[in-house]
Amino acid sequence: MTLLQNESVHATYRVRDKEQQLQKRAEGIAIGLTIGTWTELPQARLKQVSAHCGQVEGIHVVSEAEDGQVVADITVSYPVANFDATFAALLTTVFGKLSMDGEIRLVGLKIPTSLQKRFPGPKFGVAGCRERYGVQSRPLVMSIFKACIGLRLPELVGQFEAQSLGGVDLVKDDEIFFTEQYATPEERVVAYRDTARAVAEQTGRITHYAVNLTGPVHRLLDRARRLSELGAGALLVNVVAYGFDVVADLARDPDVHVPILAHPAVSGAMYGGDTYGIEADIVLGQLARMAGADMAIFPSMYGSVTLGRRATDNLLHHLRDETSVHKTSLPAPSAGIYPGLVPQLYEDFGDDFIVNAGGGIHGHPQGAAAGGKAFVAAIEAVGHGMSLEQAALSSEPLAAALKKWGPTK
Repeated sequence: MTLLQNESVHATYRVRDKEQQLQKRAEGIAIGLTIGTWTELPQARLKQVSAHCGQVEGIHVVSEAEDGQVVADITVSYPVANFDATFAALLTTVFGKLSMDGEIRLVGLKIPTSLQKRFPGPKFGVAGCRERYGVQSRPLVMSIFKACIGLRLPELVGQFEAQSLGGVDLVKDDEIFFTEQYATPEERVVAYRDTARAVAEQTGRITHYAVNLTGPVHRLLDRARRLSELGAGALLVNVVAYGFDVVADLARDPDVHVPILAHPAVSGAMYGGDTYGIEADIVLGQLARMAGADMAIFPSMYGSVTLGRRATDNLLHHLRDETSVHKTSLPAPSAGIYPGLVPQLYEDFGDDFIVNAGGGIHGHPQGAAAGGKAFVAAIEAVGHGMSLEQAALSSEPLAAALKKWGPTK
């Protein structure tokens, strides 16, 4: 694919510095992350490399800071010809050694269509996931395995069965479940598949299993193909821990024919500081979608670890932007989710999202099955324009959940 020479990736950095130093600092970024230096190049070589040099596109003072300094946004463009179709090239070019240069944060990244097309994006997207899971007009409900490490397969199957009886659409592994001492991912997929079919005879609905894709990187693709063939409902991938390029390889492979559920483990090391690192919406939204995340988990606005409203809105924009060349992704806000929060979730996320609950299901006083039923009842209530209190009159699990956790706080 030919990349236009005049197209560029635009990166915006937030810095704190003396205002009179901003231009020099911006030029240092533009040159330092592309050709390295002007001063040591002979005239012939300088002409040869000039087309690959970064350019300062703008400097905007955001606010005054202490000690005579200001907070400013510096935007630098990098010629598309400098990149290949890897996240390694993208991240190293726009923020590689610069990330070690003191107080600086990558807050914006605009990638031209010609380069975006070289990344796979979601294979299924929102529409494909809805079709696969048989859910068209409401949020999906996903339960999280808890206390899974150290359990034998029959005990794990019991947990899966209880969650399935609650009517949830998906049950996902805990992202820390790597050990295969008692049950391999392949064994779990087969056992849960059979259990889901048996439960479906009672409930009329199939519950799908999002299996944690684990193992050495060089074996992940083969394992992903095998798990897909065995009947996995989705692949849970720790996208930052394994790397965006690993996820992209999975999304590109035609034999990996199940959705990818991106988990944000380790991502806080990239976005956790206010003045260092990379904005959360870039890491968990923009890059995850480009890599192929059909569904993307991120910290909700309601738990003890949150992104906050602005970061969440920006992240949702990246996952849902329909002007993108890629299919849209389903957002899955996580942590602090309980049945009484469902009306607020609808208000904040609309219909296209995943209700992702761990403690809100397993902590239900009547057990995990009742926990799932409470969420299902809450979603049905909102869909029919009823209050949760009204719905609780005909749903004992929802009534018990409201008594324990209350309605929206």
